[in-house]
Amino acid sequence: MAVNPDIKIVVADDSGTMRIMFKQILKKAGYENLVMAVNGADGLEKVKSEKPDLVVSDWNMPQMDGLEFLKELRKTEEFKDLPFIMATAQSDKGQQIAIMEAGGSGHVPKPFDENQIGQAIEKAFSGETQDTARTPRKRSVIGGKVELNVAHIQITDHLALGALKHRIENGDVEPQHFDLTTSMKGGWNPIQEGLETGEIDCAFVLAPIAMDLFAYDSPIRLVLYAHKNGSTFVRSRHYDHRFDSLQSFYKYKVVDIPHKMSVHHMLAHQFLKELGLKPGVPGKKAINVRFEVVPPVKMPGIMKENEDVAGFMVAEPVATKAIATEVGNLEFYSATRWDDHPCCIVAMQDDFIQNHPEAAQEFVSLLVETGEYIENDKVRAAGIAVEFLDPEGKLGLNPEVLKNVFSQPKAIHWDGLYPNAKDLDKIQKYMHDVMEIGKIIDLEKFIEPDFANKAYNL
Repeated sequence: MAVNPDIKIVVADDSGTMRIMFKQILKKAGYENLVMAVNGADGLEKVKSEKPDLVVSDWNMPQMDGLEFLKELRKTEEFKDLPFIMATAQSDKGQQIAIMEAGGSGHVPKPFDENQIGQAIEKAFSGETQDTARTPRKRSVIGGKVELNVAHIQITDHLALGALKHRIENGDVEPQHFDLTTSMKGGWNPIQEGLETGEIDCAFVLAPIAMDLFAYDSPIRLVLYAHKNGSTFVRSRHYDHRFDSLQSFYKYKVVDIPHKMSVHHMLAHQFLKELGLKPGVPGKKAINVRFEVVPPVKMPGIMKENEDVAGFMVAEPVATKAIATEVGNLEFYSATRWDDHPCCIVAMQDDFIQNHPEAAQEFVSLLVETGEYIENDKVRAAGIAVEFLDPEGKLGLNPEVLKNVFSQPKAIHWDGLYPNAKDLDKIQKYMHDVMEIGKIIDLEKFIEPDFANKAYNL
């Protein structure tokens, strides 16, 4: 349904950067009648005085968080039906369930864009719930080949998929059991939703996102690592070693990450904790470094304009471009803290595996072979990467930037992609036990090793 663009919206977020982003994104979605609040308590007062048509709130805020804000509103007869959308970095499945159980009208995980917030607003006013129920996907099979729809985003982590697509289009390889379709998404949230609903057959996705979906019974399996290494922590150019220690520089500042459920979050948390700091998201526990979830491509611009942002951790090529343009300086490559670490994995729908095992095997085997293809000619791979990751030229990629990425110490690589449960267990235990996010899953059930076993002749 169409929503009146003149509706009054109370927006609550304690981050000044995020309030600016809310204004920009909601304006792009067509909504400009906004009342800004700095936390849940302020939001509650603004709702009482302004009588808005809608509330959009962050979750993690001091004094009163978003969930407490929602529950307080639902206690009063006047506001028990007021549409309330949680727009939050609390993007794991358990938190989404908590929002709906408390009476929320919907949620939009950060980072989000104008289309996602616009859709959430339309659903909130139509009375629809944000249903992620699975609908069986009908896959066409032509000439014995099944359609295989694989999703990815614009990062070098997903180059194996782009190189495989390149090889198929150029006739270097011809799959016998599948027709490959790739779908470039604008961020992690559409990939997460597509895996959960069954809309996409397979995705290159952050390992902790896939593990969290599996923990809440999404029937997906890990069939291969997508790459190893490949992320970078960039420190703000405002750091001056003559006056600042690293601890004093990061204290009371912001560090941006691409997703709550990510190895970027884990490694940044470890680094800051080792400096003697208390990193986290605002809430009940005392913190002195704040994590914020923002789209990777926006990280350099935000840090350049906002001195409160001390650094960000992100996949390539965003980091290398930021360093080359003097937005920031290298803090560390992810591999210097954990060499050969996994980051993104290849997650496949279980029903695709069961119904089309030959296609699944062929896809995994070709990815393994393509990983070696990339490693054997990085100059060629750089050209393929520009074509695949930046087809419209919006990122400003060029082969020289990619060559710099590939030549970094302990750089990203695409060989040795066999899935190792020990690696994933290290991630899930640190996130669960130390960071207190996510759930512990049975990795033997999550990992489907048979295809990788055959691809690597094990």
